[in-house]
Amino acid sequence: MDKNVVWHQPTVTRDRRAKNNGHKSVILWFTGLSGAGKSTIAHALEESLYQLGANTYVLDGDNVRHGLCGDLGFSDTDRNENIRRIGELAKLFIDAGIIALTAFISPFQEDRQRARELVPEGDFIEIHVKCPLDVCETRDPKGLYKKARAGLIKGYTGISSPYEVPDNPEIVIDTSVRDVDQCVMEIIDYLAAKQIITPVSQELTVNA
Repeated sequence: MDKNVVWHQPTVTRDRRAKNNGHKSVILWFTGLSGAGKSTIAHALEESLYQLGANTYVLDGDNVRHGLCGDLGFSDTDRNENIRRIGELAKLFIDAGIIALTAFISPFQEDRQRARELVPEGDFIEIHVKCPLDVCETRDPKGLYKKARAGLIKGYTGISSPYEVPDNPEIVIDTSVRDVDQCVMEIIDYLAAKQIITPVSQELTVNA
């Protein structure tokens, strides 16, 4: 970095924003195979947090590639850069007092660890959206597994490129045996237990 670039210390700090918002800000990093349910659960969780008055934003893999990461492909190098950018962006979001939900396959442990190390301990909550490959292929919402099996897509995670399962994620949700509402409530309970949000009633509508 150029030595003439100096970080400017703001007067409106993250702690002041948290006090004003009534909740803490964290990164909720959803990782898992395509079709596991990352985006579905992230958006359902955002809806529930919105009902609670929380400031949130979902960084969705496909959406981000329409803009910020529109210049990147799907080589290992480009995937590394994609996750690097998302990690830096999520870091800015939590400094702004926002609960940042990131829904990316993010297949490589090293990239996820690098994103974790950008923020203080406890600010990065890794959520492994677990689902067997055969179930994901059955869902195949975008028809990409079928194309990958036919050799039309190279380097597809789970088929011709590896997915490295998280070693020690904060939360594991198995979408092959639990529905969206159950997964969302498990995450909300975790956030309440960690005093990131205020504990809520089980009557909360989680899939509005």
